[in-house]
This record gives sequence, structure tokens and C-alpha cells, in this order.
Amino acid sequence: MRYAIYYSPPEQSELAVKAATWLGRDAFTGEKSAPIASGPLSAGEVAYHTASARRYGFHATLKAPFRLAPGESEPALAAAVDAFAAAATPPLISRLALKQIDGFFALVPAERSLPLESFATDIVQQFDRFRAPLSETDLARRNPDALSPRELNHLQRWGYPYVLDCFRFHMTLTGRVGGSDVPRVREAIEAHFGDVIGAPLSVDTLAVFVEPDSGGPFIVWSSHPVGAGRERRFA
Repeated sequence: MRYAIYYSPPEQSELAVKAATWLGRDAFTGEKSAPIASGPLSAGEVAYHTASARRYGFHATLKAPFRLAPGESEPALAAAVDAFAAAATPPLISRLALKQIDGFFALVPAERSLPLESFATDIVQQFDRFRAPLSETDLARRNPDALSPRELNHLQRWGYPYVLDCFRFHMTLTGRVGGSDVPRVREAIEAHFGDVIGAPLSVDTLAVFVEPDSGGPFIVWSSHPVGAGRERRFA
């Protein structure tokens, strides 16, 4: 079993509902839904383009999937995430944008956010004690020959190449899209997500996702509001 610490919007929020409908699976319940048509794309085309993202559920990676280190446990991980989230200040993304990252369409911050980057760095570093070292198979799966020297160093030290100065907050919506499909997929995403694109987003929830079986779908195991402890302290 692998665990991951992700940003995932609250289950009943507009963004979460739209994303679950778009992907065809709700990571909170594990339930699949019938594919939808959107813009110029048929339901079958949407299902095809969202297949790889569907497995992981809608999220932004903060601590990439890992196996628990010896001596650590699920209750200890959940308690640590809860304590971290309660004491943290939720970073604000001033405006969401739709972009392609390495061919994948994703929702990303329109402008750089230093508080968000600091928040992500804290999570990578503070929760590394829960992560078992990567196996040689795990390292090979990341295609290390394609990484920059800095990314390779992060992979070896933190178990994931895109952390710290290489961090890119993104909520993936598709697999890789190229050629004449690019404008059609973009139009379909814009039609479905509507006012979400261009709106602000508070990164106000952390979720522990689990992959119960190797290669299987990830599901939300626990959800933790960010800043709840600070709100109680200063109320």
C-alpha cells in the first residue's frame, strides 16, 4: 500500500464536484460515473483523455506516493497530517489558469505564490520520516535519465523529482494531449470548468490518499482542514 499527501478540495465544493464529473470518478467515494460530453468532445473522447488522471483522482501533489517507513503507522501519519494542517496558514492562489505541463492539461496558479511554495516545501521535509526509501525499481520507474541533475538529486533525497525549487503546483485533468486534439481538449475543459478557471483558490484542505493495490485507483483515506487550529486560537 502506498500513501500520498495531496491538496484536494472539500468533497462537496464546486471544484471537487466538477472535477469528479470530468474525470468520471470520485476519489472520496471511489465511485465511477458515466463519461460526459463537453464542448467539441464526445463522452468517449473525454473518457479517453482523462483515463490516466482518473486513476489518481483530482488532486495537487504535495508529498508524492510513498510506502510507510519501518516503525511508522497509518494512525501516526494521520495524526501528524492533522497537527500540521491545524497549525498551518492556508496559502491562497489568486487566480487559477489552465495550462499544459509536459503535455498534460492541468489547473495551475496563474502567478507564482511564495507562500504556496513554502507550504509545499514544509510538507515534503516534515513528512519525509514516514517515507520508506525508494527501491531500485521505484527509481527506474521515474526515468532518471530524463531528469535534470537537480531533479535527480531531489528524487534520490526526497523520493520525487519535482519538489522544493522544482515544485509545480498542478491539478491534472488529462493525459498527454498533442496535435489537433490540443485546442479541442482545451475548449472542452473550459466549457466544463467555466468560472472555476480564473477564480481564486484557497489551499485549505490536505488529504491523505491511499493506493490499496499496486497500480489500482487512489482514494481519499482522510481529509484535514488547513488552519483550523489557528482559527480556534485567534477566535
